[in-house]
Amino acid sequence: MAVNLKRSSGGQGSVKVSRRRMLGWLSGVGLVGSGVLSAISNFVFIKPRATYGQPQRFSIGKPEDYPSGTRMALDARRICVVREGNKLAAVSTTCTHLGCIVGISDTGYACPCHGSRFDQDGNVTGGPAPRPLPWYKVTLAPNGELEVDKDIEIQPGSYLTL
Repeated sequence: MAVNLKRSSGGQGSVKVSRRRMLGWLSGVGLVGSGVLSAISNFVFIKPRATYGQPQRFSIGKPEDYPSGTRMALDARRICVVREGNKLAAVSTTCTHLGCIVGISDTGYACPCHGSRFDQDGNVTGGPAPRPLPWYKVTLAPNGELEVDKDIEIQPGSYLTL
């Protein structure tokens, strides 16, 4: 079967395109289109889309922001800043049982999800938590701000002396 196409120049004559040629042309366009789409998809997937979360080393302000006797929870960073006199520490507020955020209580810390209890130093006093709350390294940066590094756990009871 032949397809008749009229030429627009002068309207004289017609071009006959065979069915085989038309199907070959459409197949070629389909193959090229799928190849281009496949190449674009591969380039899109080469770039990793992993998010690594918040940085583990961050500033928490100046020492003056934390007066003596302070126990201030920074929920966005999941730490509690503790200051006793001229000593300062950062204690994790992530429960060691299932990762809930513990709150500050009169006796220390309390997990609202499963009932774990911790004393002022983060030691387990009750509940299903298997380990005490970790303490993180606190340093004084050259600009005078405090920095917490959650990648470095320190011994409980270890304070930064200001």
